[in-house]
Amino acid sequence: MLAIKGVIQGNKVVLEEDVSKYDGRDVIVTILDCPNKKEDSMQLDLDRFVTSTERGKKADEYIEELRGNDRV
Repeated sequence: MLAIKGVIQGNKVVLEEDVSKYDGRDVIVTILDCPNKKEDSMQLDLDRFVTSTERGKKADEYIEELRGNDRV
């Protein structure tokens, strides 16, 4: 088994090394990244799902007070 790096140009894979000794062998091509994948659209904006409430604000203050006074 051989792993080798190359670049796709059109319908061809251009390799950086000489692989002539493997002529006639079966290959599996794995594309390492997908140019059609939009990473920005994959990330969720969690702030859209959060509604600030008075109860939530008091809970945040309570947790901060607990953490601030956890050492003697």
